[in-house]
Amino acid sequence: MAKMEVKTSLLDNMIGVGDMVLLEPLNEETFINNLKKRFDHSEIYTYIGSVVISVNPYRSLPIYSPEKVEEYRNRNFYELSPHIFALSDEAYRSLRDQDKDQCILITGESGAGKTEASKLVMSYVAAVCGKGAEVNQVKEQLLQSNPVLEAFGNAKTVRNDNSSRFGKYMDIEFDFKGDPLGGVISNYLLEKSRVVKQPRGERNFHVFYQLLSGASEELLNKLKLERDFSRYNYLSLDSAKVNGVDDAANFRTVRNAMQIVGFMDHEAESVLAVVAAVLKLGNIEFKPESRVNGLDESKIKDKNELKEICELTGIDQSVLERAFSFRTVEAKQEKVSTTLNVAQAYYARDALAKNLYSRLFSWLVNRINESIKAQTKVRKKVMGVLDIYGFEIFEDNSFEQFIINYCNEKLQQIFIELTLKEEQEEYIREDIEWTHIDYFNNAIICDLIENNTNGILAMLDEECLRPGTVTDETFLEKLNQVLYQVEGFVDKNNDLLYRDLSQAMWKASHALIKSLFPEGNPAKINLKRPPTAGSQFKASVATLMKNLQTKNPNYIRCIKPNDKKAAHIFNEALVCHQIRYLGLLENVRVRRAGYAFRQAYEPCLERYKMLCKQTWPHWKGPARSGVEVLFNELEIPVEEYSFGRSKIFIRNPRTLFKLEDLRKQRLEDLATLIQKIYRGWKCRTHFLLMKKSQIVIAAWYRRYAQQKRYQQTKSSALVIQSYIRGWKARKILRELKHQKRCKEAVTTIAAYWHGTQVRREYRKFFRANAGKKIYEFTLQRIVQKYFLEMKNKMPSLSPIDKNWPSRPYLFLDSTHKELKRIFHLWRCKKYRDQFTDQQKLIYEEKLEASELFKDKKALYPSSVGQPFQGAYLEINKNPKYKKLKDAIEEKIIIAEVVNKINRANGKSTSRIFLLTNNNLLLADQKSGQIKSEVPLVDVTKVSMSSQNDGFFAVHLKEGSEAASKGDFLFSSDHLIEMATKLYRTTLSQTKQKLNIEISDEFLVQFRQDKVCVKFIQGNQKNGSVPTCKRKNNRLLEVAVP
Repeated sequence: MAKMEVKTSLLDNMIGVGDMVLLEPLNEETFINNLKKRFDHSEIYTYIGSVVISVNPYRSLPIYSPEKVEEYRNRNFYELSPHIFALSDEAYRSLRDQDKDQCILITGESGAGKTEASKLVMSYVAAVCGKGAEVNQVKEQLLQSNPVLEAFGNAKTVRNDNSSRFGKYMDIEFDFKGDPLGGVISNYLLEKSRVVKQPRGERNFHVFYQLLSGASEELLNKLKLERDFSRYNYLSLDSAKVNGVDDAANFRTVRNAMQIVGFMDHEAESVLAVVAAVLKLGNIEFKPESRVNGLDESKIKDKNELKEICELTGIDQSVLERAFSFRTVEAKQEKVSTTLNVAQAYYARDALAKNLYSRLFSWLVNRINESIKAQTKVRKKVMGVLDIYGFEIFEDNSFEQFIINYCNEKLQQIFIELTLKEEQEEYIREDIEWTHIDYFNNAIICDLIENNTNGILAMLDEECLRPGTVTDETFLEKLNQVLYQVEGFVDKNNDLLYRDLSQAMWKASHALIKSLFPEGNPAKINLKRPPTAGSQFKASVATLMKNLQTKNPNYIRCIKPNDKKAAHIFNEALVCHQIRYLGLLENVRVRRAGYAFRQAYEPCLERYKMLCKQTWPHWKGPARSGVEVLFNELEIPVEEYSFGRSKIFIRNPRTLFKLEDLRKQRLEDLATLIQKIYRGWKCRTHFLLMKKSQIVIAAWYRRYAQQKRYQQTKSSALVIQSYIRGWKARKILRELKHQKRCKEAVTTIAAYWHGTQVRREYRKFFRANAGKKIYEFTLQRIVQKYFLEMKNKMPSLSPIDKNWPSRPYLFLDSTHKELKRIFHLWRCKKYRDQFTDQQKLIYEEKLEASELFKDKKALYPSSVGQPFQGAYLEINKNPKYKKLKDAIEEKIIIAEVVNKINRANGKSTSRIFLLTNNNLLLADQKSGQIKSEVPLVDVTKVSMSSQNDGFFAVHLKEGSEAASKGDFLFSSDHLIEMATKLYRTTLSQTKQKLNIEISDEFLVQFRQDKVCVKFIQGNQKNGSVPTCKRKNNRLLEVAVP
C-alpha cells in the first residue's frame, strides 16, 4: 500500500515566523528575536521571500538525509518549512523546466557556514539530477573538486577552523534533460599573504599540515621534508593542531580526490614538490655584509636549505642565490644591477613564496577546469554557485579587507537591483499596480572605490606608479579620512616580484614551476609594469557582476551566531551587526513595500476553503472565483488584497495571520466534530462487538460444562468397570495357579519315578562305557576352550595381514589351517563388499594386468601404483577436439597421445590413440582428423619386449582392409594400461582372448615385408628415453637403457 502523501505548508506548525516578510511588527529587535527563537529550536533556516537566511548551528543536524532530499524534491518553495534544499530545488527546476540560467549567491562573514552551504547545494543537485555511469562520473568529479580546493585555499582562522581564504564561483553546466555535463571554476583574490605570515591563533593553508602529517616517510624523504612542524618558519606553532581535525586522514582524502578529478600521478607529485619548495623557502635566512664601496648587501646564512630547494625545483643554485642577492632594473636599452640588503632580501624571498603558491593555486583551478569541463558542444544550461567572503570588519583592517568589502558592496548592489527587478516583474506579470519603493542605493559607495578618476583604487594605482619614494603615508595624505589601516596597502597592491626571481624560476627543469613563470622567458621580456592587484580584482569583479546579471539569482545569507564556534550560543549583538551590514531588514522592507504575501489561487483555496460554507468541502468552479467568494464571505477589506492573474496578493501580514487564526479555530471545530462522530461510531462498534462476544462466550461455556459433566460420568464408569474386571481376573488367576501346581506335582513325581527306573536298568552298563564318555567330554571341553581363545585372538580384517594365532594342540592342526583359510576368504569378501562398481572395474583391470604381465614385463611393477584413467586427453571438455568428438559416436575407453613409429625409418610421430567398444582409431594431434580406423575383430595380437620400455606392436589380420599398410608399432607411457584395456575390450566384443606376446624379438608385417623388431641394451644420447632405428629392410633395432 503506497504511503499517503501529507501536504504541509510554511505556515503549519511554525516556530516563530518562517518568512520574515510576515513578521509583525517589523523592527531590528523582533527580527533578531525571531531568528533566536528558531535557532533555539534547531530551525536554522528562515526566508525573506525567496532569500534563505542560514544560521550556523556549529553542530550536525539530522536534516540533510536522503529522506529529506526526497521530501523537498519537486515541491513548491513555500510548501514545506524553510530549508536550503527548497532553494536548491527551486533553482534546479527553474533551470531544467523553464530553461533559465541560475546563480546561487552565498554570502556571509568568515565562519558563517558559506562553504558548507555551497557543498549542500551541490550535493542536493547531484542527488536529484539524472543517473548513469557518465553522469555519476561528472557528479563525482564536481563534488571531489571541493576537497582539493579546500586543502590549498582554506585555513584555520580565529573565527573558523575551515575558512575559505579565496572567493570561488563555479558554473555547473547541464544538458536539456537537467543532467550535469561539467563545470567551470573561477577563483578570486587568494589570501597569499597567509603563506608567509599568519595572525596569532591561526594557521597557514591546510595542505602544508596535511602533507607533513599524512605523507609516507618515503614521500617526505623524496620531498626533503621532516614531519616536525617546528622545523618550518612559515608554519605557526600555537595552532598547528586543531581539535577534531585529522590532517593525515584529510591528506589521503585529498590525494584520492585528485585522482578522481583526473590528476595524473606525476602531476600530483609535481604539485607536492612545489608545496615543499614553498615550505623550505621560509627557512632561508640572510645575514648582512658590507662591500668595498660601502653599500650593504645580504648573504644566505645556511646554503643547505637553498641546495635542497634547487634539487626539488631543478634550478641552478648559483642562479637562485644571485636572484636573492641582486636586483636588475631594465629601462629601454640600459640594465642596472643593484645589491639587496637584508630587508629587501627577505621581501624578495616572501614575494617569491607568495607568488609561487598563488600561481600554483591558479594552475590547480585551471587543471580542475580541464577535467570537469563539458566535453560536448551542445547548448548548455548553467547554474552558478558563488562562495565568497562576506564583509570583514576587524580591529585592524588591511588591504585584503578593503578588497573583500568592495566585492561585497558590489554584491549588495546587484542584490538590491535584482530583488527590486524581480518584484517589479512579478507585479507586471500579475497585472498588479507597481508602487515605487524608496531604498538605500549603495552605488555611491561602489563609485567611491572604483571611480576611474578619483576612486580609492585609482588613487592607489596612481601612487604605486608615481616615481620617487612611495609609502603608505603618501597614499594616506590623498584619502583625507578612511576606516582602514593603510599600512601595507602599497606593497600589497604592487604585488611586485623581482624580474631576477621570475627568470630564475623560468630556468627550472621542473616543468610545472617553469610554466608558472612565463614572464621569466628572456625572449618575452615586457618592460611594461604589470597591473596592480587592485585593478586586477576590480576587473574580475566587473566580469563576475556581468555574469551574474545574465542569470536568475538565488540568495543564501549566512549568519554566524557566536565567535566561540560553539553550539546553542546566540550572541545577539554579533547577529545584529551582521544583519545590518547584510541589509536584511532593508531586504524585508523592499519585499513588504507592496504586498507582504502572495500565493497561487489553488493552494490558497485548498488551505482556507473550510472558512466558507460555499467552498467547503469542495469548490467546483475556477479557483479564483472560489477565493473571491471566500474573501467576500470573510468580509476582508478590499484594500488589504488584490487579485492577480494567477495569485492572490495580501498587503498586510495581519490579514494573513487573521486568516491563519480563523483557519486554526475552524480546524479545531472540525476536529471536535470528527472526534464526536468517531467516538459514537467507536462506542456502537464496541457495543455490538461485546454483544456478539457474550453470545459466543455463553455458547462455548455451555459446551464446556456439558463436556466436563460427560467426562466425569465416563471416568466414574471406567473406574467401576476396572474394579469388576480386576476382581474377575484375580479369581481366574487363582484357579489357573492351582491347576498349574497340580500339573507340576504330577510331572515331578513321574520324573523321579522314571529316573529311578532308568538308573536301576543302567547300573549294569556304566562301568563299561565310562572311559569313552569321559574322553568325549574332555575332548569337547578342549575344543570349546580352543574356539573361545581363537575368538579373542583373531587378527585384523585387513586382507594383507599375515598374522594368525599359533596352534595349541597337534590334533587340531588340520582344523587350525582350514579355519585360517575360511577366515581369510571371509575377510577378503568383506573387503570386496566395500568397493563401488567403478573400483571393482579398476581392480579387475589391475588383476588382469597382473595375470598378463607380472614377472614377464619389467615395466609392470612401476604401473601397479598408477591408477588406470583411460581418457587422458578429456576430449569432451577440450574445444580443440570438438571435430574429433563429433566424428565418434561410441564411448571412448582410451584417449592418449602415443608415438607412432614410422615403418620406413624408425622415427616417431605423435598420434591420438583412441579405443572404443568396437574400433581402434588413430587421429592427428594438431588437427584432430582421423588417420586410421581398425575394427577390433581385425586385431590378432599385441607384441612387446620384456624390458622397461613402452614399445608395442598391434598385429592386424592379414587380408583385412586395415592391414593394407601393415601392422602398427607404437611407443606409450601407459603401455600396461593400454594393453590391458585392449585385451579386455577385445575379449568382451569378440569373445576371444587377444594374444599378448612378450619377447625381445618379434616379427611385424610392414606392407609386403616381415621385419624383425629387436630390443637391445645400449647407452642413449637422450638419457633414459629408448630409441628406434631401422637397420635394414629386415631389422628394426630398439635401444633400451
